[in-house]
Amino acid sequence: MTTENSREENGVTRREALMSIGGVAAGAALASSGVIGTAQAAEAGSRAVKKEIDGKMTTTISLDWNEVYYTNCPLISASNVDQELGWTAEEYGKLGVKFAYFRSVPETDWYPHYIHNQENLIRFGGLFPPIHVNADYRRTRMLGLTHVPFEGGCLMVRAKDNLFRMSDLKGKKIGITRSLNTLKNDWWRIQEHQGILLMLQMNGMTEKDVKLVDFPYPDDWYDDPAMLKPMINPTFWQLNRDHKHDLAFRPLETALLEGKVDAIYSQSKVFQHIQEATGEMAAIEDLSKYPDWRLQVANIPAIITCTDLMAKEHPELVVAFMKGMIRVGRWSNEHKRAAAAILNKQTYYLDEADTYEGIKHVDMVPNLSAQNLAMVNIGKDFMLKHGYIKNDFDVEKWAAPEFLAQAGKELLEDKIEMRKMEKIPTMQGRVG
Repeated sequence: MTTENSREENGVTRREALMSIGGVAAGAALASSGVIGTAQAAEAGSRAVKKEIDGKMTTTISLDWNEVYYTNCPLISASNVDQELGWTAEEYGKLGVKFAYFRSVPETDWYPHYIHNQENLIRFGGLFPPIHVNADYRRTRMLGLTHVPFEGGCLMVRAKDNLFRMSDLKGKKIGITRSLNTLKNDWWRIQEHQGILLMLQMNGMTEKDVKLVDFPYPDDWYDDPAMLKPMINPTFWQLNRDHKHDLAFRPLETALLEGKVDAIYSQSKVFQHIQEATGEMAAIEDLSKYPDWRLQVANIPAIITCTDLMAKEHPELVVAFMKGMIRVGRWSNEHKRAAAAILNKQTYYLDEADTYEGIKHVDMVPNLSAQNLAMVNIGKDFMLKHGYIKNDFDVEKWAAPEFLAQAGKELLEDKIEMRKMEKIPTMQGRVG
């Protein structure tokens, strides 16, 4: 692959885009005690714990099992709805446990979202970073999955160019990002790489028929003081920016429009509709149009993970989270337009109506179905084949269905108990 200069090609680095808007994050991975790095407490009186991981100093809050923190990606999940409803916090409240967004405390930088280096953290987000964590950093448990059907990705070109089919791209340049951060998983690139190869394959082409052009970027903002203002809710950063129209999550768009490449990967429906609405870009291939579910692993299914330590030593904390996800997922299924209104504030569909179209066929209750597990295997195998992870593992053994089952059982028992407590009708007050 050709290597191009990130600033020259893009006009702006992703870090600069993020800095200009005041905060962002999405992705995942891990590093645990005894596996990588050394830990030491920070200044006296502070709860900050500093740990060097692969030469990078990270900071988290000291462990207290009376606290559970969550993190999520700006995508379709019950967690992204619950951050507005607060129902999972209710489940933890029954246990006398604090439940909060992981960046609500000043001690914690952004890295736990990507490398899961915090024991009392539960993550609900994109697929590729947790695969990296479990393969190469530390063992976690897979608690549930949510799949958004048929959003495999598409290939965008300039609308003014005479490019209408994949075959028109023979000999031309397709951009692909490359993170220079060796600590976290490069999920952007994996998604682009996988999608581009699949689109070429579906059109009888190979990587040799095009020129993949690298766009390296620093990807180094995760512990930058300017990015570490505490946030109670992950929606806050979207509220402080026009998140649907900045380039923080569309880093190759400028290069395409400036003619430095001829095509770029984009997510089907997410981002695609925003880009097409400008009249400057068009999709000439779209994996979401194919009926084959094997083509739809674009950093999804969204996945819930916790550390193996939490699962082993504090299963009740894991069950509480899954109870919240089931409750919110069921509500979202019954009130799709209301859920779409909430998710539109965080995600990258064109608008609220477009968000509804994107989620109306999505089962928002997490599951561990055979098909979803097969999709996780597809993502894991691609990462292994192309060197994005070093070690293989058994996806079936990674799954921990007992927590989802226990959460469902307890919710049923809670409902039965509530019905028992309901007032039984009597004749009291009747006249005549």
